Amino acid sequence: MGISTVTAGRIRKGQLKNNNGEEEITYMESLPHVALSKTYNIDAQTADSAGTATAYLTGVKTRFGAIGVDGRAFDCPTSLKSKTESILKWAHFAGKSTGIVTTTRITHASPAATYSNSFDRNMESFVGINFKKEHLDQGCKDIAAQLIEENSFINLIFAGGRKKFLSSNHTDYGSKLKGDRIDGRNLIEEWHEKMKKQNLKHKFLWNISDFNNLKSGQYSHILGLLNFDHMDYETDRINKIPIEEPSIIDMTAKAIEILSTNPNGFFLMVEGGKIDHGHHSSNAQLALNDFVVFDEAVGQALHLTSSEDTLMIVTADHSHVFTMGGYSIRGNSILGINLNHVSNVSGLNLTYTSLLYGNGPGGIKPESVRQTNLTNLKTEHKSYIQESAIYLKSETHGGEDVAIYASGPMSFLFDGTVEQNYIAHVMAYSACIGPYNKTKYSNCHKKRGVIVRSFSTKLSKSKLNLFYFCVAMWFQKYF
Repeated sequence: MGISTVTAGRIRKGQLKNNNGEEEITYMESLPHVALSKTYNIDAQTADSAGTATAYLTGVKTRFGAIGVDGRAFDCPTSLKSKTESILKWAHFAGKSTGIVTTTRITHASPAATYSNSFDRNMESFVGINFKKEHLDQGCKDIAAQLIEENSFINLIFAGGRKKFLSSNHTDYGSKLKGDRIDGRNLIEEWHEKMKKQNLKHKFLWNISDFNNLKSGQYSHILGLLNFDHMDYETDRINKIPIEEPSIIDMTAKAIEILSTNPNGFFLMVEGGKIDHGHHSSNAQLALNDFVVFDEAVGQALHLTSSEDTLMIVTADHSHVFTMGGYSIRGNSILGINLNHVSNVSGLNLTYTSLLYGNGPGGIKPESVRQTNLTNLKTEHKSYIQESAIYLKSETHGGEDVAIYASGPMSFLFDGTVEQNYIAHVMAYSACIGPYNKTKYSNCHKKRGVIVRSFSTKLSKSKLNLFYFCVAMWFQKYF
C-alpha cells in the first residue's frame, strides 16, 4: 500500500459516493502524525511481507522470506537460535488481551509474524514440500502448528486458512474439500482440546452465522477461521447471496468489542491483505475496493476507541509497482480510460488507463500487443487487468518508502523518515512493554503511554490499547 494506492484509493472512495474523488479525506489520512517507513530487508532492496512484518512487529530487520527470526537464520537449526519476540507477545506478557484480524490466511506472512518463527514463510503447514519431516526431526514446527501448540494464548483470531490446520484425511467444515496436512492432524480439534483442558471458555467458528452471534464476554478465546483459504475480495464478498463472510469492518468492530473488556488494555493487528493480492494480480479495482473497506475499518476503530488511551498506527508492509498518471482531468473515473487536456491516446493512437503497473500479468507479450482502443465499459469491469510494461505472472512489490499514519499516546514519535523496525519500538515504548517494560523503567507509566495536555500538568490515564492496521493497521490500548 504505497502512496499511489492511498491516492487512488482515496479517489475511488470519493467516486463511490458520486463525488469527483480527489477531495475525499480518508480516515487514515485524518490521523495527525505522519512519517515515512524504509521497507528494505537486510538482503533485499525491494522487500517481501515476511521480512517487513518481522521488522514492524518485532523491531528487528531480517532476510527476505523470513518470519520472526533475525538475519542469522537461513535453515532450521539456525532459526531455532535466532528467534525474535513480537509486540503481540510483549502485550500478552504485560497482561493485555491480544487479537489478529486479517483477510488472508492466518498463517500468511504478515499475520504469522505476530506469533511464529520460521526461516521460510512458505512453511505454513506440514505438506511435505516447504516443510518436511526432516525439519520436524530438527526441532522446527510449521507455522500452523506453532500457532496452536505455542500461541494458543491469543484471545481472538478472525482470518482465513482452515486448510492449513486440517490434514488430507479431514473434510473441511464448510465445504467438501480436504486439508493440506500430511501428518494426519486436525489442529482445530487440538486447539479445542487444549482449551478444554485449561477450562477456558472458547469458541471455534467458521461461518458468518456464528460470527454474528458472538457477544462480548462470552469467551476468553476465539479461533475464527472464516474461509478454507484466503478470505474473499470485498468485490466478490458483497455479491454472494447470501453473504458468506463478515467484512473487515465488521471483524474489526467485533474484535474491539470483545478485547476492550480487559482493564489492562489490548493489542489488535488488523491486516487488509487482499489489497496486496489485488495488486499482485494487476487488478486495480479489486485492490482499491479492498482499500476502501480497509479505510472504513480504520474509521470504525476511531469511532470505538479514544486517542487518550489508544495508540493507532496505519501503515504498509511495502509498496507495489502501481502508478497513477496521464494528466487525467478532474473527476475522471479512477478505473476508466485516461481523459486529459493534452491527448487521450498513446503514441500508437490508442486509449489507455490512468492506472498502470510497472510489471505484472498485463505486461507486453509479442502475441498479445493490443491493437484496439480500451473503453470504460471494459476497464471498469471487475476482471480487467491493468496494463504493464514488463510481463510477469504476478506483479511485484515496489521498493519505495511507505507512509505511517498515527494517533494517540506517543504518536508524535512518528516524524520524518524512519527505519521500518522503529515502529515496533515506538509501540513498546509507548505502552511500557517488552524491552521498555516497567521492570527496566520503573517510572514508565508516569512518563509514557499518556497524552500530556498543553493546558494541564496532569497526565491522562496510563493504560494503553495498541491498534495496528497494516496492509497493514495496528491498534493498541493502554492501561
